[in-house]
Amino acid sequence: MPDGLVAALAMPGIGWLVAAALAAGVVYGFAGFGAALIFMPVAARVATPEVAVAAFSVSAVGSAITMLPKTWPACDKRATGLMIAAAAVTMPLGVMLLTRLPETPLRWAICIIVAITLAAVMSGWKLRLSDAAGPRLGIGAAAGVVGGSTGLLGPVVILVTLAGGGQAARMRANLATFLTTVTLVLLPALWWQGVLPPPVLWAGLILLPVYMAGTLIGQRLFQPGAERLYRGIAYAVVAGAVVLGLPV
Repeated sequence: MPDGLVAALAMPGIGWLVAAALAAGVVYGFAGFGAALIFMPVAARVATPEVAVAAFSVSAVGSAITMLPKTWPACDKRATGLMIAAAAVTMPLGVMLLTRLPETPLRWAICIIVAITLAAVMSGWKLRLSDAAGPRLGIGAAAGVVGGSTGLLGPVVILVTLAGGGQAARMRANLATFLTTVTLVLLPALWWQGVLPPPVLWAGLILLPVYMAGTLIGQRLFQPGAERLYRGIAYAVVAGAVVLGLPV
C-alpha cells in the first residue's frame, strides 16, 4: 500500500471528511450549488484549511463526470465562461493567501463567508448585474481569490446567478458549470504552490467516489418543480455545517 494512502487513511478526522463529502455531493446533485458551503466548514474544523481545500478540489473532479455533461448544454455559456476565465486568472493569488495566512483566521473566514452567504440567500438579497462583460469578469475574479484561499468558489456567484431569475434548472446549470469547471482549474494552482502532497492527494482520491455517489443520488432526487424544497434542504444542511465548523 502506498505510503501516501496509509497516511491519508490515518489522517485525523478522515471519517468526518467522508461524511461531509457525501452530504456535499447529494446537495450539489439536486441543488447545483452548496457543496463547498457544506464541506469546507466541517473539513476545516478537523483538518488544516490547506488540506480541506486541496482534498475537496481533488474529490470534486468527479463532478466533471456526474454533472458537467448535463449542465453545460443548459447553461448561459457567455456569462458563465466570462466568470470562469476571470476566476482562473486570480486563483493563484488566493492559493498564495491560503498557504501564508494563519489557520484559525482562515477557519473563521470560511465559517463567516458561508454564514453570510446563507443569510443573504435566505433573506432574498441578491446582487444584480448588467449583462456587460466587465461586471461578470469582476465577479469571477473575486470568486477566484476567495475560492483559492478558502475553497469557497461559489458564494458571490451564487448570489449573482440567483438574482438573474429564470427557471430553476437554468440557474442550477449555470452554478454547477461554473463551480465544477473552476474547481478543475484550481488543481494546477494548488499543485504548483505545494498544497497537494501525496497524503492530501490520496485523501482527495478517497473522497472522490463518495462525492460522485452523492452527486448521482442528488441528481436522481432532483425535480424541476420542487425548487423551494431543494433550497430549504440545502439551507438546513449548510447551516448545520457552519455550526459544526465553528473553531471554538
